[in-house]
Amino acid sequence: MSDNSGRKFLNFSFFKVDPKWRWMNEQTKMDAGKEFISIINSTNNVQYRSYSTLGIREDADFLLWMFSDELDNTQDVIAKLYSTVLGKYITPSYNYLSATRPSTYAPSSIPAFMKGEKPLRYVIVYPFIKSREWYLLPFEERKKMMEEHAIVGRKFPQVKLNTTFSFGIDDQDFMLAFETDDLLAFQDLIMQLRETQVSKYIVKDTPMIVCVRKELEEIIRSLG
Repeated sequence: MSDNSGRKFLNFSFFKVDPKWRWMNEQTKMDAGKEFISIINSTNNVQYRSYSTLGIREDADFLLWMFSDELDNTQDVIAKLYSTVLGKYITPSYNYLSATRPSTYAPSSIPAFMKGEKPLRYVIVYPFIKSREWYLLPFEERKKMMEEHAIVGRKFPQVKLNTTFSFGIDDQDFMLAFETDDLLAFQDLIMQLRETQVSKYIVKDTPMIVCVRKELEEIIRSLG
């Protein structure tokens, strides 16, 4: 049996806010925001990061990126959030589930979020699927192509990678979450990765969602 100690479940929950929220009086919105924040901050077994997607995408206004040792914990938090006043005005746009595990090609690599470092200003989140043909290639051939992929990545130290695994627990193979303070450097990275051999085996890597790191209180105020 594999050692599952220390592994985490990740939930990327994107929400869209009902326009009716903006018509509520300011005091009610303020109180509702405090209630929403209190619920998620009082949960000891779920950690989270909050990001705004307001004005960046039409289908989502904010992201709650949650981490927990048990899948049920994040589900319980979402249920409690829906029971709040603000919760009655939000609708899920995307929900992605993944889990940490050692990389097949670089077992010692650790996702950036697990290193205890300060989150960077932007995170770019997207589901990632490779073709079945990829998995039927000999391991050494795949490893060689992944090494080429990694060489490109090392040219952009200002971009940190969080790769987690969704096999068997969601529709995609992986969830990717790139952190950076420099969006244009990330764009350059992606353009160069398109020219690697691995790119031939990519089936899906959208929606690619840019998210801006903000405290939840600021995000709620920005909703109007």
